[in-house]
Amino acid sequence: MTHSTQQGVLFDEGFSRPLHVRFDSEGSSSDGGLPLLARLDRKLGLTGALSDCVGDPREPGKVRHEVLEMLRQRIFGLALGYPDVRDADRLAGDPCLKHACGRGPIRGEDLASAATLCRFENRVRARELVWMQRELASGVIERLHQRCPKPRRVVLDFDPSVDKTHGDQQMSLFDGFYRHWCYLPIFGFLSVPELGEQHLVHARLRPGAASPARGFLRALRRMVGEIRDRFGSRTEILVRLDSAFAKPIVLDTLEALGLKYVVCFPSNAVLKRWVEPVLEEVRLMAEDEDGAARLFEERTYRARGWKKERRLIAKVEVIPYKGRATKDNPRYVLTNLPRTFKPKTIYEIYCQRGEVENRIKELKNDLEIDRTSCSSYVANQARVMLTAAAYVLLQELRWELRQTDFARAQVGRMRLCLLKIGARIKESVRRIVMHYPRHFPFATAWCVAARRLGARALQAT
Repeated sequence: MTHSTQQGVLFDEGFSRPLHVRFDSEGSSSDGGLPLLARLDRKLGLTGALSDCVGDPREPGKVRHEVLEMLRQRIFGLALGYPDVRDADRLAGDPCLKHACGRGPIRGEDLASAATLCRFENRVRARELVWMQRELASGVIERLHQRCPKPRRVVLDFDPSVDKTHGDQQMSLFDGFYRHWCYLPIFGFLSVPELGEQHLVHARLRPGAASPARGFLRALRRMVGEIRDRFGSRTEILVRLDSAFAKPIVLDTLEALGLKYVVCFPSNAVLKRWVEPVLEEVRLMAEDEDGAARLFEERTYRARGWKKERRLIAKVEVIPYKGRATKDNPRYVLTNLPRTFKPKTIYEIYCQRGEVENRIKELKNDLEIDRTSCSSYVANQARVMLTAAAYVLLQELRWELRQTDFARAQVGRMRLCLLKIGARIKESVRRIVMHYPRHFPFATAWCVAARRLGARALQAT
């Protein structure tokens, strides 16, 4: 039976002449920009390294879809905005996706079905996911080292998030803070101040109601060791964390590893009494200036259960609102940075971790990393891992476009402008030709990225 969309539609009214629309163009794709990601993946060796971590228990003579091909199909699909496994049935014959996965765009067989990919995701073992995570992080660390071998500092940002669940997923638990059944994933980002952007190096799904430090310290120790292997033991490593990590075991571990840290600290009665006189002064400043006012203070502080005193910074701020009561907004930050760093500077260093929130928004809103609808916990972790790999590819594409208008573009905009291109594909024995629209508005940026990935300019015909 012919699919209904292939029959087309007819607009009798609304245009100068009747408009016929038919879905019958052979050898065409709406994801024509995919060669950029495919070439970038080959350059980085990302999917190849990840596929080496995954075993294949199937009989070799009966295998139609190799592990590497399925990984590429799934990761490229996620990057293109197809988060569900069931999307594979719609994309199995797409010529651009087939070509990106290593098959002939026209003559090659279709890619794996949704059922095949679902079995693949559920077959991956937890140990293999750990190896994949390490490969992903190692690649990011190595690339940053190549771009900046001797930075003055390397920064690690970790942040927990929430992944609300709506089914019977394993390890989904009710969390009292979020008031929902959920997972509590944790994300880690690595940055070099000279280069700017925070790069995803860690993405782990955790059970609902998990403590903030669960799985964090083990990942931190391993990552710190690898960073020092690449950048040298003299490179300073700064860790920035929110208040959920302000636990004695976390602070003791950071100091034992020789790390610098800036950690948000929650308010309590002792700290409120300490900043109250300062708040009175700041309120007067806000009245005189007719706007927000702030002062910075510091002290040594030792909470119950701590082995020693630590340096505490307070940002004492007052924010007036028209027609409403003035809002007191004190914030506290723990640090072991030397006294040469003034309190205001330390607080500004901490605030820079807010950019991580934008990276997590990209992961959730643009790549839907929280689409964890499998019943198996390990399979859901596999989905998180594959989505993280897709995000790493898009971050690397953004790096290649660092001198264009896409240098700070969200990955959703990059996908819309550079990957979702209508293309007509021709395949012969000697070559493959992709025809893009003559009036493609982002052709210049696309060609810039292509040339940086090794393509050569063609002579105009």
